[in-house]
Amino acid sequence: MGERPVLVEMPKVGKSLDRRTARDIIAEKIMVLIATNMLRPGDELPGERELANVMHVSRETVRGAIQQLAARNILDVAQGSRTRISNIDLSHLPVTIVSSNAINSYDLDAVHAARLHVELKVVGDAAEAIDDETIAKLEDLLEAHRLGGDDAMRFLICDREFHVSIYRACGNPLLADFVTDLYTYMMDFRRSAMSRPGAIDASYRDHVEIVEALRRRDREAVTQAFRKHLQRIYATTRELVADAGSRMKGSGQEQQ
Repeated sequence: MGERPVLVEMPKVGKSLDRRTARDIIAEKIMVLIATNMLRPGDELPGERELANVMHVSRETVRGAIQQLAARNILDVAQGSRTRISNIDLSHLPVTIVSSNAINSYDLDAVHAARLHVELKVVGDAAEAIDDETIAKLEDLLEAHRLGGDDAMRFLICDREFHVSIYRACGNPLLADFVTDLYTYMMDFRRSAMSRPGAIDASYRDHVEIVEALRRRDREAVTQAFRKHLQRIYATTRELVADAGSRMKGSGQEQQ
């Protein structure tokens, strides 16, 4: 399995990729998953084979990335047990352009409006520019989605790779980075949303529709499929934010 697709998909963030290895980039991807709360302290990291399939690299690359992060006390690696996320806060780290803390400071409606305004243009451009290699990767990710079952964490790991691969296909790395930052908004709520019955199946069906439209290079169909997908994300996130607000209000009244 070649390493180059990963290298060309990662944002430069002001740094040259020339002296960075594939394992450096996979380590960075894992840190992003932690920074955005897709992976939380105490979570078991998916196995090397699973991560290698999702990220389109070799198991040796994944193993090297895990060793790097373990040396930095970001991952806990113990003989005979699964690798776990350490009790560490990485929310200050840049996701692509800014940190997840910065994105999460914005209002939900503002972020949703921005996604509709920018992301639909980006995925429309991707529909016209996407290559066969990226289509094949998206099809592999659909299979990984299916095999992940009802595990919200595993689904979201695949989901990020799925979305970012499409954003990168637009051909404008700055727009792709900006939309990726919007994608990471309130990811802790997204993980809760995907734990609800039927949520993963609904998103999987959206993804299948998106890939079918991309395979046809049908800009309008891709845009419409993404619009429906974004509306689903917005509605479920809004519901969870409202529920959290009600719980906090109730707790405050009880303490008075």
